[in-house]
Amino acid sequence: MSGRHVLCRVEEIPDGTARGFDWPKGEVKVKILVARKGDRVFGYRNACPHVGVPLEMDPDDFMSIDGRWLQCSTHGAQFRVEDGMCIIGPCAGRPLRSVPLTVTDGVVAVGD
Repeated sequence: MSGRHVLCRVEEIPDGTARGFDWPKGEVKVKILVARKGDRVFGYRNACPHVGVPLEMDPDDFMSIDGRWLQCSTHGAQFRVEDGMCIIGPCAGRPLRSVPLTVTDGVVAVGD
């Protein structure tokens, strides 16, 4: 039995943005986000490493005003899209937890 869960098509995440999803993992749903940069997508748990709060206050509002960084709306921490590393804020030097993504024929899936 496959542990993969289809999330969306790549084009459903506009370049330079991110979307939130629920990843059904056993009996629980894990909050994750998928960010797109060009043709690449990056997946992370939707939890700030500082105190564990979700990054966004409004649905799918994960990016800094300039669209360059993922940003925690609670404390303003900013994270690189490519590796989730916090570069500014109370959790500087600590990364977001990545999640395993695959893209097959333009379809983004998460899972083992």
